[in-house]
Amino acid sequence: MFTVTDTELSARFPIYTRANVGEVFPDPVAPATRSLLLYESELGWRDAYIRMGAFEADEFPDNEFCILGVSGGYCYLNASVMRVFGERAPGLTWRAIDEQFFGAQPGIPDYEEQPGDVRPDLTARLEQTFGWVFSITDVDQLDRLNDHRERTIALRANRPDFTTMSDVEIWDYTTALFPFHRELFQEHLFVTTLTTVPVGVIQTIATAVGRPDLIMPLIAGVGQVDSAEPSYAMWELSRLDPSSDEFAEGLAAFSLNYGSRGPNEWEARSPTWETHPNIALAAIDRMRLANESADPRGHQRERAAERAEAAATLLAMVESDPAAHGQLAAAIAASGAWLPARERTKTNNIRLVQEVRIPLRELGRRYTERGVFDEIEDFGLVLFDEMDELLGPNPHVITDRIRERRAVHASLADREPAFVFAGNPPDPATWPLRSDVAVDALNVGDSIQGFPGCPGVSEGRARVILDSSDPTALEPGDVLVAPSTDPSWTPLFVPAAGVIVDVGAALSHAIIVSRELGIPCVVSATNATRRIRDGARVRVDGNTGTVTVLD
Repeated sequence: MFTVTDTELSARFPIYTRANVGEVFPDPVAPATRSLLLYESELGWRDAYIRMGAFEADEFPDNEFCILGVSGGYCYLNASVMRVFGERAPGLTWRAIDEQFFGAQPGIPDYEEQPGDVRPDLTARLEQTFGWVFSITDVDQLDRLNDHRERTIALRANRPDFTTMSDVEIWDYTTALFPFHRELFQEHLFVTTLTTVPVGVIQTIATAVGRPDLIMPLIAGVGQVDSAEPSYAMWELSRLDPSSDEFAEGLAAFSLNYGSRGPNEWEARSPTWETHPNIALAAIDRMRLANESADPRGHQRERAAERAEAAATLLAMVESDPAAHGQLAAAIAASGAWLPARERTKTNNIRLVQEVRIPLRELGRRYTERGVFDEIEDFGLVLFDEMDELLGPNPHVITDRIRERRAVHASLADREPAFVFAGNPPDPATWPLRSDVAVDALNVGDSIQGFPGCPGVSEGRARVILDSSDPTALEPGDVLVAPSTDPSWTPLFVPAAGVIVDVGAALSHAIIVSRELGIPCVVSATNATRRIRDGARVRVDGNTGTVTVLD
C-alpha cells in the first residue's frame, strides 16, 4: 500500500527508523505537512550537516528525500546517515550514535561500512567545529538562535487578523513563512547534533573513572530550558482561583506565550494549547490537586544543586590528570549552554509551526462553512499542488479525495508501524493492528529494563495515559505511564511521582525537560503502556532505568 504522503527512500543510506522521529511524529504524517514543511526540514537538516563540516552537498540527492522519509504514511529517520556522522566525528562511533537515538530498543541492524563513509577531510572539519563547541558556555552566546527567538515571538505578537483577509492573501502569507522554517530547522539540527559533543565527553570520562552514576545529574538542572517554562507557568496558574480575574488574565498571557505547544506539535493539523485551551486546562487541573512539594521550580533548584555537587565530585576524581580535568571542566561548562540551546531551537520551530497552523485553520473554517471540508482540520489533508484547485472556482472537486484520505489516515493510525527497516520498507498492510499486538503483562516482582531518563527513585500507582489531552485519571503521587515523550506531556510530569515512557533516548526533548522538573523517569521501556496494568504499584528507578511491579 503506497500512501499519498510516502516519499522516495535512499539506496545509499538504506536503514530507516522510527527512533526519535516517532516522538516528533507519533501519528501518520498529514498530506499538507508532508508537502508543505517536511522537505524544508530535510533541506534544513542537510544545511546543518554541511555547515558543521560533516557532509558535502553532493552526498545528498537533488530534489529527493534522504535524511527524512515517509513510508506507509509514517515519518522515518535515516539511521544510516546518523551512523556515518558518528563514524566521521572525532571521538564518536556509530555505536555512540545508536545509543543516543535508539536507547534500549532491540532489533537494530549492525553497521556495515560503505565506500565513502570514512572521510578524513571531513573529520578534520568536524574537529574544528567540535573545538568551537567548547567556547560556548552560555546559551546567549549563540546569536543566531536568539535572533530566531525574537523573530518568532514577533511573528506571534504581530499576527494579522486573518478573518479580514481573502483566501489567496492567507495562502500567500502562509507560504512566505516556509523558507524561514528551513532556516530554523537548520539551527535546530546544528545545535541538537553539537549538543552530543560535551555530553559525550562527560559520559566518556565518568564511565572511565567508574562513576557512570554521575552522568545523569551532570546533564540535569542546567536551567534556561525554554521547554520547561510552560510547566512553571501552569504551576503558577494552578495556585490561583480558576474563577478569578487574575486566573483569566494569567491564562490569556499563557496562551500568548506558550499557546503553540500541544500534542504532536510539529503537525499543523494537530490541536495546541491556543486552539484547544481545554488541553492546557486539564494539565493545570491535575497540578491543582498537588501540594506545594510538587512545585517544579523547587525540583529544578534541587537538580541544579545536585549538578554542582556531581561536577565537583567528578572533577576531583581527575584532578591528577590535567588534560582530563581541563577537558571535563570545559565539557561541563559547555553542556550548560548547549542543552538549553537545543530546547530553544525546538521552541523556535514550534512557534513558527503555530504561525502556519493558525492561518490554515482559518481556511479550514471557511471551507467547512462552504461544504468543501467536513471539519476544520481537513486543511491538513490537502497537498501543496492541490491548492490551486482549492482556491479556484470549483473547490468541491477535492472533497471526495479529502474524505478518502481521512479514512486512510485513520486506518494507518490503527496500525503499529515497523520500528526499523533496511532497504525495501514493509507493506503497511502487514503491520499489526495496535489492538492485536499481544504482550505479556507484568506480574509482581517482574521488571522492564529501560533507559534512565532522570535520576531518582519513586513508587506509586501506575496510571496508563495514552492521550495527553485527557489526563483526568492521573492523581498526585501516581506514576505516569505514557507512550511517548512529546513535550506536551511534560506538564503532567509535575504532579506525578515518576514517569515511564515506551520510547525515548538520552537527548529526547521531554527527557531534558523531565530532568529540569526533577521527576524520576525511565524511557525506552518497551511496551510499558501495554505490559503495566493500570493501577499496579510500581517502582521507578531513574538511576538504573529499571521499572519493577510491586503490587
